[in-house]
Amino acid sequence: MSRLLYALFALTFFPLALANAGTANHADVFNGAEINWRGAKSGIYEATKTSKPVIMVMHATWCSACKRYRSVFNDPGVVAASKDFVMILVEADKEKELNSAFSPDGTYVPRTMFVDPEGNVSATLVGKDAQYPHTIDVDDPTELLSLMKRAKAEGVGKPPGDGKPQTPQTSDGPPQGT
Repeated sequence: MSRLLYALFALTFFPLALANAGTANHADVFNGAEINWRGAKSGIYEATKTSKPVIMVMHATWCSACKRYRSVFNDPGVVAASKDFVMILVEADKEKELNSAFSPDGTYVPRTMFVDPEGNVSATLVGKDAQYPHTIDVDDPTELLSLMKRAKAEGVGKPPGDGKPQTPQTSDGPPQGT
């Protein structure tokens, strides 16, 4: 089962994690007026339906670096580039299952991960810090913008073939919607 489907399944059975499933908690302080932050459930659903790549940001309200990182999302370039991604904002302390499911190198915050629609966290779209590779420069948008441009250029999230999203397969028969 893909990681995103696993996370969606887990979130379905953990109602506390779904308290604010449509809109991300604290989106307002991460420039929610201009960036369409999603909660985990709606973001995962959107990614699986549209094949758009995901940028998942793990943060904590007590984290001083996370508070500084918020300003990066006010950059006009980041705002524009965010439209090519499903932006998921996760409060790590409140969504512990999701925080654990997406922790390829630890559960530190802030963590910014580029995730394909199947739930695979990119090992190459990472920051400069070798010890904490999913930490992006919290004071300057340049590093995040560079990674966003690379993700788009590399086709992260694009389905193979004709560029159209693939119809999901079920174990009960042919593709749905054909």
